[in-house]
Amino acid sequence: MRITGLVIGVFFLMILASCTDHTAVESQPSELEKEEYKQEENNSDDHSKFHESKSEKNKEDAEEEPEEEAVSLLEPQYRINASNWTIEPMNQANSKVVLLTIDDAPDKNALEMARILKKLAAPAIFFVNGHFIDTPEEAKVLKEIHELGFAIGNHTYSHPNLKTLSEAQQYKEIVGLNDRVEEIIGERPKFFRAPFGSISDYSRKVAKDENMLLMNWTYGYDWEKEYQSKEALADIMINSPFLVNGANLLMHDRQWTKEALEDIVKGLQNKGFTPVDPAQISQEIE
Repeated sequence: MRITGLVIGVFFLMILASCTDHTAVESQPSELEKEEYKQEENNSDDHSKFHESKSEKNKEDAEEEPEEEAVSLLEPQYRINASNWTIEPMNQANSKVVLLTIDDAPDKNALEMARILKKLAAPAIFFVNGHFIDTPEEAKVLKEIHELGFAIGNHTYSHPNLKTLSEAQQYKEIVGLNDRVEEIIGERPKFFRAPFGSISDYSRKVAKDENMLLMNWTYGYDWEKEYQSKEALADIMINSPFLVNGANLLMHDRQWTKEALEDIVKGLQNKGFTPVDPAQISQEIE
């Protein structure tokens, strides 16, 4: 009887030990589980680092936002001085600039002139006449000049002296050209230059109603016989006594002007002058 009880007791202890070992084994992670735990810890660290990095990036972006906003809100940098038609700086802009303008475009040379200026990174205004954009082929030339990035100005439809016309005729010359230009390039001119610099009170009013900035010039020479060669024209345009800061330079769609154009621009640049971007000119005349 004692033996039987002893056997039963030993057997019971063996069962109890087996259960205890099994519980102990289950309470310890396997090697695979250890590796998974380690990977989860690494992922957690990476996740934290990602959020720290993202937080720092957001902080940097937030610090940069004011500068981006300032750029987007830039005001015009120049204005026209109506007493002498020079370009004056605003907001501490560079004062040593010139404005390049090409009248009577696009006749036979304007497109090539635009390509030369584009190569030289020299902005300009092309003042157009309506009788040069009557045909689809001529309209295509104007559109290409515009697509090269150049401002298109109004120089009247048929290049008359506005002071000799009736008000109705003046209106047609100015507004009729704006309509035609808009039909071709999708926008109306922002600058107006009267032929011969001859502007009447009425045409001044029409230009204002059309939201165009009036403009004459500081100097130009290419219509004078003695300057109708590449060398003579380049020399006088670069060395004119009228070359001042903000000079408004008048040129025309002419063969000799086209030939001299690159030398003119480079000569001005060598003197420290920068061609001003017409888009930076205020539409208000002071």
